[in-house]
Amino acid sequence: MPKLSNASPERIERLRADASAMFGPVLLGEALRRLCKTHGSGCLDEFEKSMADRIEAMRAETPDFGDMKELAIEQLFAVVKEVRTHPDNKQPLEDPAARRTSGRSEENETLEEQLQSGLEDTFPASDPPAVVSTAIPGGAKDKQPTGVEEHLRRQREAAKRAS
Repeated sequence: MPKLSNASPERIERLRADASAMFGPVLLGEALRRLCKTHGSGCLDEFEKSMADRIEAMRAETPDFGDMKELAIEQLFAVVKEVRTHPDNKQPLEDPAARRTSGRSEENETLEEQLQSGLEDTFPASDPPAVVSTAIPGGAKDKQPTGVEEHLRRQREAAKRAS
């Protein structure tokens, strides 16, 4: 494979154009996917419009520049469409402000005091005892029911007495 240092300037320019055409959409797509992860997919509309306007506003005396702009915008739309339909881009970005409690302080010191106060108000905390039921089939006939089974048996007996 020949080295670029030995290539003519014309060949280097052709390779540069080919590299841009081949890898430009890949680079743009990956950049847009990462942008969507941090700013949500709503930013794609704004990006697409801004870039299309920017391409349209460009001027050059190059032959076929109008056709080049049209193809660039077509490529932009294709990349944005691909990013929109990418599986990683299905969930809208959550607005952190929507999760904030109204009136919540922004100062760390105040938040720490509120946390400490809440912890003191709930101390000593204890969980209620868990109701455990064993469902082992084939147990002894004279085995006394316990836990949930005993509670349900008592409820049935109370219902029979009440009726």
